[in-house]
Amino acid sequence: MSPQSRDNGPVNRSNQSDIGRSNGQSTGADFLQLDPAEAPAGGLADWLTDHLRTAISTGHLPVGTRLPATRTLATDLGISRGVVTEAYQRLTEDGQVAGKGRAGTVVVAAPISTAPPTNNNPPGTRTHLNEPGMEIFDQLRDARARIDLTPGVPDLAAFPRSGWLRAERAVLGDLASAQFGYGDPAGTPALRRAVTAWLAQYRGIAADPDYLIIVAGVAQAIGLVAQVLAERGIHEIAVEDPGSLGSRQHLHSWGMQVPPIPVDDRGLRVDALRESQSRVVMVTPAHHFPTGVVLEGERRRELIQWAADGGLIVEDDYDAEHRYDRPPVPALRAMLGDQVIYVGSVSKLLAPALRIGWMLAPAQYKEELINKKRLADLGNAALPQLTLAHLMESGELERQLRFLRRRHRTRRDAMVTAIQNHLPTATIHGAAAGLHLTITFDDPIDDVELAAAALRSGVKCHPLSWHCQLPHAPGLVLGYAARTPTEITAAITTIAAELP
Repeated sequence: MSPQSRDNGPVNRSNQSDIGRSNGQSTGADFLQLDPAEAPAGGLADWLTDHLRTAISTGHLPVGTRLPATRTLATDLGISRGVVTEAYQRLTEDGQVAGKGRAGTVVVAAPISTAPPTNNNPPGTRTHLNEPGMEIFDQLRDARARIDLTPGVPDLAAFPRSGWLRAERAVLGDLASAQFGYGDPAGTPALRRAVTAWLAQYRGIAADPDYLIIVAGVAQAIGLVAQVLAERGIHEIAVEDPGSLGSRQHLHSWGMQVPPIPVDDRGLRVDALRESQSRVVMVTPAHHFPTGVVLEGERRRELIQWAADGGLIVEDDYDAEHRYDRPPVPALRAMLGDQVIYVGSVSKLLAPALRIGWMLAPAQYKEELINKKRLADLGNAALPQLTLAHLMESGELERQLRFLRRRHRTRRDAMVTAIQNHLPTATIHGAAAGLHLTITFDDPIDDVELAAAALRSGVKCHPLSWHCQLPHAPGLVLGYAARTPTEITAAITTIAAELP
């Protein structure tokens, strides 16, 4: 049988992939300077796949690149077309390339844990990302997956489109022409009043709207705080550990050091915070990310005393509204105003794309923070602010929250059941509230490689070690809010199959 006739049949993933090499006559290809003479005997498909995967991860084949046609590349290399087809198929299964019809095979994502070749790291070697770079979340977002369990993502399909359109029409019907001009960089008065009323009703915070600043999400709030503190000579903000990698990266980008303070099953260890001698700490006391623990009452009192002794708390009220099996807990800002910068947003309640958040500033920081906001962008867009204010004042946002709680509880229950059935040795954390679960393993599992293996099998999640600076049990952070119970069960089954 000729090499051509073999190419027309099904791909055989065996050493037969070398069939079709043209009697050593190949001179290689200009594409990536590929030379099949370098391939080990019986390993052409592995060799080609590894070179393509490495080129994708190093940016030599960026997202959007069209790969050569299988017949063209096979001819250039003097190998069987089946070898090229096999390599492309493997990359397709990994979610790194995709067939685009007449557009050919196109690079759609870089693998999240494939390292470039070095003397000690041959092409295709998988490495740990214990210190992932700033681009990691962009790479993960762009990676293709059948089921996305990325934490921190709400059910985007549940966005109240009709309610938002009604509110927007109502706002536009009453909006004076002058209100289309530049406004207060601290935010529209209507939204500041509405958010202040919402925080009083749902978070127990009594505040003056004049001290509330509308920001482009919690990320911008963190950046503004870091800039103000740096100008005051403070270049260190202590953070929870485990704690959000994204928040840590934002602080780093503004020149802040982020000493880790351990979190246990009672929350932040305030004794360790005192020992660190840090003057500022950022916490998620209502629902700690990623473990889900609530800051226990005695620890709250200790933290408040620490602040009263001269410390400053940056309170990220993460996931505070999403609770299922426990009573609400008050915000720290409700108990101690002057030493707490409180931040929150609608990213987890409506959608991150809105980029609307808020910050309650103590009097001594208010004007500096507003000035930084003015210099950043002159203030958030007014129309979405006014639309959100209408949703809050009309009761639409409260109805949306109640709807989401019922929906999320069902999905949370599905994930808990799936973990108990398919990952019985895993310990579940944070099930009483939030949009995600964290699981940990007693065995010394490489959670970065486990997450990478899950992605190769079509399931996207975070390894717990991304969010740790200190030694911690390995685990995964699994979002459930945006997935159906059937998808959740399939994803956990897939992850279980990848365990070593």
